[in-house]
Amino acid sequence: MTNSPHISFEFFAAKTDEGIAKLKTTARELNKFNPEFYSVTYGAGGSTRDTTKNIVLSLQTDGYSAAPHLSFGGDTEQDVIELVQSYKDAGINKLVALRGDLPSGIGGTKQLVHANELVSLIRKHSGDHFEIYVAAYPEIHPEAESYSKDIYWLGEKFKAGANGAITQYFYNPDAYFRYIDECTKVGIDQPILPGIMPLTNFHNLIRFSDNCGADIPRWLRWQLKERTDNPDDLVKYGIDVVTSLCEKLLAGGAPGLHFYTMNQWEITDTLCRNLGLPTKAL
Repeated sequence: MTNSPHISFEFFAAKTDEGIAKLKTTARELNKFNPEFYSVTYGAGGSTRDTTKNIVLSLQTDGYSAAPHLSFGGDTEQDVIELVQSYKDAGINKLVALRGDLPSGIGGTKQLVHANELVSLIRKHSGDHFEIYVAAYPEIHPEAESYSKDIYWLGEKFKAGANGAITQYFYNPDAYFRYIDECTKVGIDQPILPGIMPLTNFHNLIRFSDNCGADIPRWLRWQLKERTDNPDDLVKYGIDVVTSLCEKLLAGGAPGLHFYTMNQWEITDTLCRNLGLPTKAL
């Protein structure tokens, strides 16, 4: 590869001292791969807002480029504006803007919850300060009206001012390439980064996937299920599968990769090494 692909890593907002220490170790270990940013998730309904903010500011202080996830949830428009301003004041220049999920009990209240509205609000109050990423769904959002409508709404996020998108994880590269073709047909030309989920635990993967609508191919389900009693073999097999997926994506023109690390560095490190990603001199 003559040009290095975009590489970024995602963390969830750890709430315990032990969890935060593990996250920091993961950030330190993966920094060798020159990530564009570390993103930090935002719990359903903004349930980890303060935790996310504290972790993001800490990562930024440590010299990393941090990109907080942000959604409306149960917050008011003013709450969001103030949070965005606090990130701007801290020197953060990347955000991941999501629709998010409303907390239970406020479904009937009027909230700006759609990601394109959130992107518009950020642009209105912060201009071009932030590089904004949004979500994309190669296998289509589980609540989408249709395939074409889901792509339409991605286009609306870009029209509102988003710079790029990060996809839900998937294991079928054809789903990604077909999605890119369909996006191109309607004039979407911004970078859409494949989201990469390492395969480490069969039961957790099935639970996550059932919740978010990600498809696990039948052949892969059976291969992983067969290895549930041998965790080492499952991890080794998963590394081979995901390495092959990433190789196909990069060879096919994907602009980079966004790894869902689950706050663990070892397997993501192995994947990056398998791909021959460039590292910085220590």
